[in-house]
Amino acid sequence: MLLEAVYHRPRLNWSYAYDRQTIHLRLRAKKGDLTEVFAWVGDKYAWDATKELIPMTLFTSDAMFDYWECESIPKLRRLKYGFLLQKGREQIWMTENGFVAERPANPLKLFEYPFLNPADVFTPPAWVKDAVFYQIFPERFANGDPSLNPEGVETWGGTPTPHNFFGGDLQGVIDHLDHLSELGITGIYFTPIFKGTTNHKYDTEDYMMVDPHFGDVQTLKRLVDACHERGIRVLLDAVFNHSGRTFAPFVDVLEKGEASLYKDWFHIREFPLQVTDNIPNYDSFAFEPLMPKLNTEHPEVKAYLLKVAEFWIKEVGLDGWRLDVADEVDHAFWRDFRKVVKAANPEAYILGEIWHESAPWLEGDQFDAVMNYPFTDAVLDFFVHGTVDAEGFSHAIGSQLARYPLQASEVAFNLLDSHDTPRVLTLAGGNKNRVKLAALFQFTFMGTPCIYYGGEIGMDGENDPGCRKCMEWDPAKQDRELFSYYQQLIRIRAEEPALRTGAITFLEAGPQGTKLAYERSLGDDVIMVLINTEETTQTFQLSVEEREWNNLFTGDTYRAERGRLSVKLPGYGYMVLKKV
Repeated sequence: MLLEAVYHRPRLNWSYAYDRQTIHLRLRAKKGDLTEVFAWVGDKYAWDATKELIPMTLFTSDAMFDYWECESIPKLRRLKYGFLLQKGREQIWMTENGFVAERPANPLKLFEYPFLNPADVFTPPAWVKDAVFYQIFPERFANGDPSLNPEGVETWGGTPTPHNFFGGDLQGVIDHLDHLSELGITGIYFTPIFKGTTNHKYDTEDYMMVDPHFGDVQTLKRLVDACHERGIRVLLDAVFNHSGRTFAPFVDVLEKGEASLYKDWFHIREFPLQVTDNIPNYDSFAFEPLMPKLNTEHPEVKAYLLKVAEFWIKEVGLDGWRLDVADEVDHAFWRDFRKVVKAANPEAYILGEIWHESAPWLEGDQFDAVMNYPFTDAVLDFFVHGTVDAEGFSHAIGSQLARYPLQASEVAFNLLDSHDTPRVLTLAGGNKNRVKLAALFQFTFMGTPCIYYGGEIGMDGENDPGCRKCMEWDPAKQDRELFSYYQQLIRIRAEEPALRTGAITFLEAGPQGTKLAYERSLGDDVIMVLINTEETTQTFQLSVEEREWNNLFTGDTYRAERGRLSVKLPGYGYMVLKKV
């Protein structure tokens, strides 16, 4: 055994409460090194009467490591535990203090989960696991009330620039809710709608006011109510890392300098405020002078922003917040933010914008989930760019699953593109087949999938501003076949719980491979997904149960013979098979 590769520590993603009765234990080992692993568990106060060995299963792998997992349901909510590692006939015990040859006689030197306190259980809102989100950039979705148009508004469908306006508004969203319902959407994430000077509104001027170009509070209420009547939840964007340059407290600092009562609301290095060689002498978002960074540790700033967070939930029935530049805000603020938001709406979804590994924010005291850009990168690399093989893709997904507690993975916000990235069809060089395969994995994997507005009808676009085109509402210019495909994906996902919360096992994902097959299982429900990312026909030979398998796209039935299922898939072909 390569013991140097074996790793476990209490808490985080290694030892955590999944619910009020269940504790999950995980252990890492060198890939392919161990043949069996057991958890040696019991109650510290009644060890002899409660101790037991629980077999652990290999739940995922990456390029270097295997990750083993089991669950324990301690009757009295206390758990002492160690591990028995086996490689063939060789075995060794792992305690908190290291490795020993003999079984520990008592629990004193084992790891400990002291007590399963209900208040410590990380419990994201259950509805998110079943949701399908749709991201809307309000200025570019639909112009429903021309009387609100900004000065100099351009004709709908023109070329987007960083600074122009086309008149999209909240009424336009209301007018097109039938489109979202027809597609099967159950959640909308809006980029900022509060008053700002730009078309993107990430430079907030007034956090308590809907931007007049979009409507007013009453319009927002009508929109949220109309969404709720259709079973659609609504998330708004909270830009709390920074404000806009026209935010009243910052204007006061600009005018009064060190004499301003608001000077400590921001991170100012020297007075007077100025910009030299495009670098402001105050902290801002990405050196952008229009977006000064807020001092969220300041009690007045914290009180103000927490009031904002609570107000919009109570005022319009908001279902959650997406948090912009969330990793640059202090953790103490987000802990208080969660308390305030969950008190206002216990089922609110708190979604952080973080582009990298995010475990510190996903322990149940801050966010429910993050925008899952590592997932995005892995999917694009395999299905769209073709820069990794099937094995590399499976390793990337395995690594991502091992990073977080299961409940965090179940509600992760899984996207292929957004207002911050090129559109996926553009990344695919216009190859719609590659987009369809990427979406297939997105919708048959755990987490909540999100469609960026227009993706369902074949909109393309390079990075900002190209990805922020006006929504295409002319049916003759929409890809209706792609729309129908997304409808099918959403329907199949909604009908099959295993696709939302089941375990995933890769059945075929080889080196230099362009074939991918994986299984989603939840109890007796088993679904297999087969994907061919090549342009030419490929044959799948899979070891499966000798029974019939139903194709959820076509209704065709396939039967495994002698424990083998043989299927030919044409170029860019796919199947979603359910065990009958």
